[in-house]
Amino acid sequence: MKQTKFLRLGLPKGSLQEATLEKMAKAGFNIQVSSRSYIPYVDDEELEVRLIRAQEISRYVDHGYLDCGITGLDWIRENGSQVHEVGEFLFSKATRQAARWVLAVPEDSAIKSPKDLQGKRIATEVVNLTRSYLASQGVEAEVEFSWGATEFKAHELVDAIVELTETGSSLRANKLRIIDEIMSSTPRLIANLASWKDPWKREKIETLAMLLQGALEAEAKVGVKMNVAKKNLQKLLKSLPALRNPTISRLSQAGWVAVETIIDEHIVREIIPKLKAAGAEGIIEYPLNKVVY
Repeated sequence: MKQTKFLRLGLPKGSLQEATLEKMAKAGFNIQVSSRSYIPYVDDEELEVRLIRAQEISRYVDHGYLDCGITGLDWIRENGSQVHEVGEFLFSKATRQAARWVLAVPEDSAIKSPKDLQGKRIATEVVNLTRSYLASQGVEAEVEFSWGATEFKAHELVDAIVELTETGSSLRANKLRIIDEIMSSTPRLIANLASWKDPWKREKIETLAMLLQGALEAEAKVGVKMNVAKKNLQKLLKSLPALRNPTISRLSQAGWVAVETIIDEHIVREIIPKLKAAGAEGIIEYPLNKVVY
């Protein structure tokens, strides 16, 4: 019996896990995690999924244990991983903004700029990124690895921290002040260099990327359908933004057409009254799973 080819995909375990599995489901891949097994079920016999800490995924992709994986640009650079970057995917557990690694100190600290860190001690989870940053600033400081509770350490154990933030609210709540941004990071789909050269695996990875990107694009858009008398069609089209030219089809009722298009969700509340005023009837708004360009 011929063995089925498979692609081994690493997905981030922890804070990004739920959001990632949700996006994968919208892309068409149903993944179920069981407490009895470290190998999740996926409804694709050509795909094997492993849940691994985001901090480690790029290393396992680099070493070939994983063919591809989703992890942050920050961890790719922190680990110095040699991988192929397939695409960027803007989603996170709190916002769709890029997460930022920032240099922060207590609000009452005398430290005002990176230069003031000369000879000081800094705690962080991204030791290599922080050392590279300090070198670019011409500053020599002690950088120690932090296992967690980094915000607390800034007040009693170290002079400054380098911490990940999306909105900055946690730092403000802990009475910390940002003095510089080291880098911003978004999730990336990466591939092992040898796997990317394999025609079958590359096609599978590119398909995954296309469907995942389509699912993300669809999150901010909706489909809109409506009926309109032909005499009002041109007036309506002037009020209708569209992803591409809208689809127009004849109705069984003489003198009427159906119009269908895709628009940004945030403008629906503004555009529907305008469409109604332009003569549209039977306006329907519906969600989308994927938008593939």
